[in-house]
Amino acid sequence: QVQLVESGGGLVQAGGSLRLSCAASGRIFSGWTMGWFRQAPGKEREFVAAIRWGVSSTYYTDSVKGRFTISGDNAKNTVYLQMNSLKSEDTAVYYCAAGPYYISDYARPIKYAYWGQGTQVTVSS
Repeated sequence: QVQLVESGGGLVQAGGSLRLSCAASGRIFSGWTMGWFRQAPGKEREFVAAIRWGVSSTYYTDSVKGRFTISGDNAKNTVYLQMNSLKSEDTAVYYCAAGPYYISDYARPIKYAYWGQGTQVTVSS
């Protein structure tokens, strides 16, 4: 069993930056897929970014490309989401997810085995 704990959310003005962290209770092994998703009120959970651990291949939804960066620290078993140039439409609860295997369709939430509790990001315009 892996537990994921997100942190770093908060209130920021449009154009500002935040860095989210996701700390895993156990070791993240090469080949795992780590993802960030978000869910705004009244909307479905949507894919934001993913990284293949050990390979460092990264994937982003179109709306965050060039603004968000996903990365990982193997020694700390932690995944980060650096969010720059934030917009009001980025407001949501952000969730970290882990799949202890290769996930080809990484944008589908159902493919991930473990989830964090979420952290709120609010961008004021």
